[in-house]
Amino acid sequence: MRTRLSWGDELRAGLGAPRRSRRLSSSPRSHVWRVETAGAPVVVKQIVGGFDAEERYAREVAALRLAAGADPPVVPALLGTVPGDRVLVLEHLDHRCPSGDWIVDCAAALARLHAVARPEHARVLPRRQGPDAADSASFLALAAALDVSIPSAAPGEIDDLVHRLGQAPGHALLHGDPCPGNDLHTTGGTRFIDFEQVSLGSGLVELAYLRFGFPTCWCVTAAAAPLLERAETAYRTAWRTETGDGLHDELTDFCAGWLLRGDALVERAHRGSADHLARIPARDWTWGTATARQRLVHRLGVVGRMTAGHHGLSGLSTLCAEMCRRMLARWPALRPVPSRRP
Repeated sequence: MRTRLSWGDELRAGLGAPRRSRRLSSSPRSHVWRVETAGAPVVVKQIVGGFDAEERYAREVAALRLAAGADPPVVPALLGTVPGDRVLVLEHLDHRCPSGDWIVDCAAALARLHAVARPEHARVLPRRQGPDAADSASFLALAAALDVSIPSAAPGEIDDLVHRLGQAPGHALLHGDPCPGNDLHTTGGTRFIDFEQVSLGSGLVELAYLRFGFPTCWCVTAAAAPLLERAETAYRTAWRTETGDGLHDELTDFCAGWLLRGDALVERAHRGSADHLARIPARDWTWGTATARQRLVHRLGVVGRMTAGHHGLSGLSTLCAEMCRRMLARWPALRPVPSRRP
């Protein structure tokens, strides 16, 4: 596959000739360069690979243009595009080492990103799809494979949960992967990059990332309770400031929804390729800062605590607690996930 910088006449006309370029690290699904131009350095991203490359490119361009309306900014400026080559040119931003409480500023910026979308943007971007019946069946099958007795109420509660999430209102601009590594901490605040998975839906889907440990990310980060409370408060405050409205749904449902998603145990390139929950009893695998079993134990603990005494999810709470206990008994060497980002 060609990895040479694509800089044709369209970009030359708008930005001039490139002076120097340097390849940056990226996922296998994109090529990224830092390019020196006469005016200022820029970042060039080319989306490659996969049957959905055209769709991912269209989503990212649409999201960057939509998010450009946020003030202060929450994304780099989009300086140019070459649709034929699936190329975007972005403002270059200097990334600083995140502070110890980076999650607070990140949460506020995430709320402002979410708030830029309006109902009419449903024509531009797809609606996010939550867990489905296959996810529910896989989760319950894992419980059985771990020799956990499934409370009689749990299957019905999970079915109702999936239905509620499928009907959840909202038209927030969802990043799709708002994780450490896709956030730039600049002198002007936090900005987000990598919008290939953007969609519309309830902002609580991504507010849940903070409590759940960033489910789609290589870098699991389980914040301490006081810091997490500050971050969630920052999100809710920023959302109210931008929209004039509060958040009315429960975060519990959205965290429980992430628990059902086996695809959230593997990197993006491997999602949709297998029943990843079914692999847990036979083997463990490392992705980034944690193994799949570490991730799952953490998630079971989060949801078990959030659903304790919860009307309509008490069976799921009991199931999560027992699955967590059984996994720790079977694999006692499992360690807690990291509390800080690397």
